[in-house]
Amino acid sequence: MNLDRRHFALASLGLLAGGGALRPTTAQAQSGDAAYPSNRPVTIVVSWAAGGSTDFVGRVMAQALGRELNGNFVVDNRPGASGTVGHASVARARPDGYTLLLGVNSTYAMSRHLFPNRGYDDETAFVGIGRIAVSPIFLCVNPRIGVNDIQGLVAAAKAAPGRMSYASSGAGSSAHLATELFLRAAGIQIENVTYRGGAPAVQALITNEVQVAMVDGVTALPLMQAGQIRAIGVSTLERNPLAAEIPTIAESGFQGFEATSNFALLAPAGTPAPIVARLAAAKDAAMRNPEVLERLRQNSISPTPGTPEQWPAYLRAESTKWGALIRARGITAE
Repeated sequence: MNLDRRHFALASLGLLAGGGALRPTTAQAQSGDAAYPSNRPVTIVVSWAAGGSTDFVGRVMAQALGRELNGNFVVDNRPGASGTVGHASVARARPDGYTLLLGVNSTYAMSRHLFPNRGYDDETAFVGIGRIAVSPIFLCVNPRIGVNDIQGLVAAAKAAPGRMSYASSGAGSSAHLATELFLRAAGIQIENVTYRGGAPAVQALITNEVQVAMVDGVTALPLMQAGQIRAIGVSTLERNPLAAEIPTIAESGFQGFEATSNFALLAPAGTPAPIVARLAAAKDAAMRNPEVLERLRQNSISPTPGTPEQWPAYLRAESTKWGALIRARGITAE
């Protein structure tokens, strides 16, 4: 089965201006002293195209870290192969603190089970600076199909197995696997239709070319408010405060259901511990900043701060959960 992540265009937040400078010496990089970051820009790689929740979080964090560390942090979008292109580029980068990765669980925990030859290992290629935030995924339908809740969707799918279809944009995105997790729990068959990117996938839902799609909160909320799509469930364990009328999938008969986009800040393995610690402290300070929190919450993104020490256990647990689903559903990258 195929699928990937949607990247519905958002108003651009803009890249921070980059500046040129000589690289710090190896001794400076390894010491992690006050010279970091110097006037050399720090690049945060986002392994998805501009637009959508991953890009949004990456840009918010670039601006916030720049303020906290009095440095120049820029976003570099490197999409491709369900995020593995961007991840591979960071795995090969010099571990000096000047190349970072805004990772999402669709790549750091799911893609390893779909792309075994991606050229790096998630557990050994990166050091975790820590988790940042989580974004809900809304289970959405086209309003014209007359489905108003999850029970109605399940009944309609069971009445006509294989007649309904859901939109996807490639293999291994959070939304793709969230859909498969729901279909398995509900015991229903809805056919996957793959599109070349998130924007055409969501457009297909709007035009009723497909009837169902899992849509990340950043993209879904304005379309829900405009009446172009109808949300019938949200993938978090608690209702979303920006759409409190939408029940969780868990409370709609699927106890314990949870499938979200989880963002984390990573660096190449071997990045000096003092630099990792400094970045982790700056990340935590940014996540206590009311302005940063408000920007995230306005887009239904909730902070889930984590430490470098907590990262390995979290990564293993997330990978185990999604690896089991991928095997059970027979999902491939083909």
